[in-house]
Amino acid sequence: MTDGAVTEVARVLVAADKFKGSLTAVQVAERVAAGLRRVVPELEVETLPVADGGDGTVAAAVAAGFERREITVTGPVGEPVTAAFALRGTTAVVEMAEASGLQLLPEGVFAPLTATTYGSGEVLRAALDAGATTIVFGVGGSATTDGGAGMLAALGAVFLDADGKPVGPGGGALADLASADLSGVDPRFADVDFVLASDVDNPLTGPKGCAAVYGPQKGATPEDVATLDAALAHYAQVLEKAIGPRAAELAASPGAGGAGGIGYGALLLGASFRPGIELMLEVLGFAPALERATLVITGEGSLDEQTLHGKAPAGVAAAARAAGKEVVAVCGRLALPPEALGTAGIRRAYPLTDLEPDPAKSIPNAGPLLEQVSANLARDFLL
Repeated sequence: MTDGAVTEVARVLVAADKFKGSLTAVQVAERVAAGLRRVVPELEVETLPVADGGDGTVAAAVAAGFERREITVTGPVGEPVTAAFALRGTTAVVEMAEASGLQLLPEGVFAPLTATTYGSGEVLRAALDAGATTIVFGVGGSATTDGGAGMLAALGAVFLDADGKPVGPGGGALADLASADLSGVDPRFADVDFVLASDVDNPLTGPKGCAAVYGPQKGATPEDVATLDAALAHYAQVLEKAIGPRAAELAASPGAGGAGGIGYGALLLGASFRPGIELMLEVLGFAPALERATLVITGEGSLDEQTLHGKAPAGVAAAARAAGKEVVAVCGRLALPPEALGTAGIRRAYPLTDLEPDPAKSIPNAGPLLEQVSANLARDFLL
């Protein structure tokens, strides 16, 4: 063993997130397992693809044994899209990106002012119709900045302009909002354990709000950001008139700014907020898998400063360290120094860029490269 790490490794747990743009979390797990077995053919490997609430959350739940359900809903720019949620017993995992995600827009096309979360509300209603009494609502990867107004409208809320007409889709239209009525929202939410799973704790508005921080990723110009932030602040004020001071309190709450403010809409529905990876590890059954493991391998496409703030590898490493288990990571690129990795509980990271520094080549060849770095990891930690 060249790294002085682990002796007599009996079982490896692969609990990694997707490599965005190249491999799903399921594919990452498969490639890592294949690379490890090149070196230790009889190795026991347990795979548990993970997600932090953003895109890939439903796929991770399905890989953990949930049933995949598909429905046709309204996409972010109004076109029909096929969205999935995951169901096991009376627990549903709903991912807003399935209905309202950036990946549903044509490449290079953005709709920062008009993209709607209406389809996310339709998926939530489908989960209720399927008998869910616990709903884990993963938010992230959104194309939207509408404060969850579209989602609430799909669930029975009414948002009218000064002429008594429904306001248009998207955050920009909220500038025209004159009245809000939440009394028609699906009453089943009163009896549901509704949990907002997010890796961001931003408030709805202001310099740390969803428009300012995440709007530019969705194509918003500085002018668009100002328009959206003002429209969302106005939206919260109109809601305050409708339901009282709770509307303002929730707008300032951690998580309200998740996924273009859909977190705010979820909080208005009575959701409790929890860090996405912490909640998803519970839902996916991470604790018993961790107990069986001797070595844990985590990872994601880019291990960087963001990783340390609630992303999946940091959550996996924290849980594994608390259980006294060694953790190593695989990634597409590594932008953290060894000290930061160590602080996060990760012993060592194996980036694909060690083998192929050119991203234009490493991204399309991520699968074979990941097998190679996993074989190197096996030589260091398993022999």
